Amino acid sequence: MANLKPLELKWGIIATGRISGDFVKDLLVDPKTRDVHDVTHKVVAIGSRSVDSAQKFIETYIGGDKSVKAYGSYQGVYDDPNVDAIYIGTPHTSHYENARDGILAKKHVLCEKPVTSNAAELRSLLDLAKENKVFFMEALWTRFQPLTREVRRIADSGVLGEPVLMHADLAFDANIDNIPKTHRMLDPNLGGGALLDLGPYPMIWAIVGLYEHPSNGFAGPSSVSGAMVKTPITGVDSATSWTLTFDKSGMQAQANLTVSMVIPSNQPGVTIRYRKGVIKVASPIFCPKWFEVQYFDDNGNVWKEEKRTYEYVGSGWHFEADEVARCVREGKLQSDLWGWDKSLLEMETFDEVRKQGGYVYPPGVEKVV
Repeated sequence: MANLKPLELKWGIIATGRISGDFVKDLLVDPKTRDVHDVTHKVVAIGSRSVDSAQKFIETYIGGDKSVKAYGSYQGVYDDPNVDAIYIGTPHTSHYENARDGILAKKHVLCEKPVTSNAAELRSLLDLAKENKVFFMEALWTRFQPLTREVRRIADSGVLGEPVLMHADLAFDANIDNIPKTHRMLDPNLGGGALLDLGPYPMIWAIVGLYEHPSNGFAGPSSVSGAMVKTPITGVDSATSWTLTFDKSGMQAQANLTVSMVIPSNQPGVTIRYRKGVIKVASPIFCPKWFEVQYFDDNGNVWKEEKRTYEYVGSGWHFEADEVARCVREGKLQSDLWGWDKSLLEMETFDEVRKQGGYVYPPGVEKVV
């Protein structure tokens, strides 16, 4: 039987900031360098607030390829018949409207994290995706990286027993005393603060480590407890911690998750403690390059240690793009690895943590409530 020609997914890019540039650079990496032979990617359209900025993006990231259309609006990308899927790299308070417009244009959508400002916006988008029969996914790239898949495989094997306690942290010093109040990290009108910007990454490790663990049966947490430290500069959270308890279906485990925008991250960034061992994942937890496993004997002593490192061409964004292409090829509306239930769990958790922390968005930020 002859080899099938790889599916070429044609992408339109919404917004021309740094994160869109990082994504596009990885789209252009030859898939064969990561042993992918069934899908390829092509960027065919860039949408920005001006044609000039779209053209500059093409020159910077796509070698000035004249076949790529430069649009001075996002609508131009939505309307382009050559675009199969769109990547949304706008600030998170714009995600709902951008994703809605893409879905209504019958485009498949990969939307940067956090997928929306609240869970109600996300539920609305999921209804639209079902109605319009298009694929929709939050761009939590960490879930698709080889390291994360291997951590999950080891946990699923049962060799470490059940998880009991985990901690995941993401922090960086955003220099908040010296940046404008309109900066995305500080501006409440942009959903500023540590929780929405950094929180998806500790959450993804709680979901991989506990929610997805076979002994949990995809049961949601029985409780969420959160606390915030707010900066007097604009009132957004400069540091937030929250605890998820999973004990609905046999497993009894907790995740303690922390974010901060005034200090560097901890090392290791993730520690998952099992009855028979420990997994430690390197910082930065959004794209770690190594993890360690310690195996315990019956007395709780370490009898074996392993360290695994990962290197590949590119920065790790291309793995989520491959997932989108495969799901589109197979006619799926959502990914098995990062399905809608997981983004909903993330956003419902953030809604509750914000409620407990007293962080209320300014009027008009939430488009659906």
